[in-house]
Amino acid sequence: MTVKIDELTDQIKHHLTEARAIAAKAEAENRDFHDDERTALNEHMAKATAAKDGLAKAKGDATLRSALADLGDDIALTEKKSGERRTPAGLIVPDEKTSLGEHFVKSAEYAALMGTTANGQFGAKQRVQSLPVGYKSLVTGLSDTSAGAFVNNDRLGMQVALDAFQRPLRLRDVVTNGTTTSDTVEYVRMTSTTNNAAPVAEATSSAAPTAPASVPGALVNNAGGGYKPESALAAAKITTPVRTIAHWIPVTKRALSDAAQIRTLIDAFLRYGLEEELEDQMISGDGTGENFEGLGNVSGVQAQAWDTNALTTTRKAKTKVRTVGRSIANAYLLNPADLETIDLLQDNEGRFYFGGPQGVGSASVLWGLPVIETEAVPAGTGYVGDFRKAVLWDREQASIQMTDSHADFFIRNLVAILAEMRAAFGVLQPNAFVEIDLTA
Repeated sequence: MTVKIDELTDQIKHHLTEARAIAAKAEAENRDFHDDERTALNEHMAKATAAKDGLAKAKGDATLRSALADLGDDIALTEKKSGERRTPAGLIVPDEKTSLGEHFVKSAEYAALMGTTANGQFGAKQRVQSLPVGYKSLVTGLSDTSAGAFVNNDRLGMQVALDAFQRPLRLRDVVTNGTTTSDTVEYVRMTSTTNNAAPVAEATSSAAPTAPASVPGALVNNAGGGYKPESALAAAKITTPVRTIAHWIPVTKRALSDAAQIRTLIDAFLRYGLEEELEDQMISGDGTGENFEGLGNVSGVQAQAWDTNALTTTRKAKTKVRTVGRSIANAYLLNPADLETIDLLQDNEGRFYFGGPQGVGSASVLWGLPVIETEAVPAGTGYVGDFRKAVLWDREQASIQMTDSHADFFIRNLVAILAEMRAAFGVLQPNAFVEIDLTA
């Protein structure tokens, strides 16, 4: 029986040694097994398993456990230090007084790995082999009673709440956008034109008779003098200063450090605030103090009185842009309340003109022109015109700055976050725009 046990032990030793040699070669070359290696490895493992079964029958389970535990020591599969015990696979069995984690961090493999780190990064081809253990409870990110408890949700509620206080800003999309590098902008504003072009008879005398007054559209013969009628352009040089739009908020340093999302929200809030005020100034700025001269306060803008209903009134205003302003309108500006009134208009049979509740486009297009819905226009008033003849000059685009040098902020761990922009606005041809009275 002893001879048979020794033979089976030698067989196990042989096949395990061969299998480990194949695995070590692939590991050293950092590659997967070749087909022939995989076949040989399976054969050695199968034979080692068969030998194990035979050994179990010959000596019993107790004797088998003893033999397997001694394989790493007694049959000299691997070198060992004093007091070390290894498993048949060559792994060190830790002392009962040493925890698994302590054994791991003190292992030669772990020390070798840590010695190859650079800037805290492990080498790409380094591997750590820990001891085989039984799984008592898998750590998973899907469970709130496991690793999921350490996962912080990305909370977007504040962003949604912030959006509730913001309106769509689209006026920039229809005006002419320009830039300037100066503190003031000078431009020519066309205030009126006089067109006296008319057919002219050929001169019949070399004498210089008195030129008659020009009459638009009349045949000018001037008693044979051949005088041509005179037309005129009325223009004005307008100087508009570059204005600064700015605002700021105080924030604690702790809030910025502990809630990174706040930085993005602050940037979005402050930048949006500049653009909202800019749109308000472009429409309703009264030109006093640091205010823009907005479209609603520019002299020469045409007016359209209320006529029958909102649809009739807005259509007649568009005609004035074409006939008086000699321009092609490209948009309407309407307050949300007035746009709602237009949306709810019905014919004599109670049918909505714009499709009613199921209407896809609603009144986003009115008389062939896009409608810009903006609270910068007061309720009861609307505008239509060629907004390409209004120019927004950007001097400095919106920027965000932060400092703790304001007042006593430094000693109170506060910072001031400032948003600022500089721009100028001008209307080149006032009569290309019509202010609409939408009050019945």
